[in-house]
Amino acid sequence: MVAGDERELQQVSRDVSSGQRPRYQLLDLLRGVAIIAMVIFHIAWDLYYFGYSNVDVTTVIGWVMFQKSILSSFLLLVGAGLVLAHGKAIRWNQFWRRFGIVVACALLVTAGTYWMFPDFFVFFGVLHAIALFSLMGLAFLRLPPWLVAVLGVAIIAANLLYNDPIFSSRELGWIGFWPTSPPTSDVVPIFPWFGVVLLGIAAMRLILASPLAEDLAHFHSNEPLARGLAWMGRWSLPIYVVHQPLIIGVLWGLTQLSAPVLAPPVLSLSQDFVKSCSAACLGTGSDLARCERYCGCAVEQVETGNLWEAVAATNPTLEQNTQLRAVAQLCTAMADKTP
Repeated sequence: MVAGDERELQQVSRDVSSGQRPRYQLLDLLRGVAIIAMVIFHIAWDLYYFGYSNVDVTTVIGWVMFQKSILSSFLLLVGAGLVLAHGKAIRWNQFWRRFGIVVACALLVTAGTYWMFPDFFVFFGVLHAIALFSLMGLAFLRLPPWLVAVLGVAIIAANLLYNDPIFSSRELGWIGFWPTSPPTSDVVPIFPWFGVVLLGIAAMRLILASPLAEDLAHFHSNEPLARGLAWMGRWSLPIYVVHQPLIIGVLWGLTQLSAPVLAPPVLSLSQDFVKSCSAACLGTGSDLARCERYCGCAVEQVETGNLWEAVAATNPTLEQNTQLRAVAQLCTAMADKTP
């Protein structure tokens, strides 16, 4: 071990003995792995969006599970970080400072996505969720770990057991319980995802009450890979905010030099429409056969009338609303006929 490493470990020991919060390299390292995984996922999404890939990462099960695991990792670490930062006493000045930074970054994401995708902008994405969940999580830091874990599981289970189409709107989509996603490119609702934060809180409370606490505090690796990942973990917020504009900028520049070979994802709108329509229809209690008739009719009428712009519009015009109502009335009548 080199002298620099000895000094770092000595500082960790002093922090632990004095009651100050030490810097846990292992958590920074795990956060670094998570941010790299998120960058990989966003690159794959951007390649599909710009037409350089035919893999829709929002529907391919392997990619969907990859994205869910990344989000779960971040939120577990949010819960763990709350315990480490405020477990003994809430440091309000530190909390509000970080809370303000995360909220500001979340608003930047909203503004940027509204500028690029006005009909599918991010109104409650990862950063919005982390800000709110961090504030909510403070209320659970003093509860027994077993109770926090039970509440976390209950919140996750509630979203699996109940849904209602009313929550598919932007006004209520941040809560959860929707059978089909609100119109946005990213949403992290309270149900089920705050439950994951609570599991992170419970897990870290149990770790700190066990012999693993000392091992966690003294873990340190001087390997270049570990140090690099830990550095990325410490700077995960600015990396998250900056990486998408950089990737999109590069891909947009490539499209100006040479058009992508593959067709852009606009051509998959009909497939996405049918999936969304079916989920919403089934959520009303209709049977599968009726929903298939209704949605098949709807997509046919939308394609015939070239109404995709009206379907995707966040605030459709009076004319668009009239056209869509006519489609709904016609397809309802067609679906209710005996096949």
